Amino acid sequence: MKIQPLGDRVLIEPMKEGEVNKGGIIIPDSAKEKPMQGKVVSVGPGKLDDSGKLIPMNVKKGDNVLLPKYGGTEVKLDDKEYQIVREEDILGVIV
Repeated sequence: MKIQPLGDRVLIEPMKEGEVNKGGIIIPDSAKEKPMQGKVVSVGPGKLDDSGKLIPMNVKKGDNVLLPKYGGTEVKLDDKEYQIVREEDILGVIV
């Protein structure tokens, strides 16, 4: 099964506890109190402005992003947990 987000929504796979980030640093449980990190799995086409023009998304598949502690919708697909959030709820892209 596959999920394709609609509008300005983004499907994100949260990083697991004890996972090593890109710099090789292991984040202890006590420091994982959010904002949480995740990897963008899929993005919607974008948001329409008042005139009907499509505003493209700023994030793309494969981006590592920071998410707020609460928000979005949790979904489970093929024994994996994901979150669907609006692009405006993403705090930033990790570069």
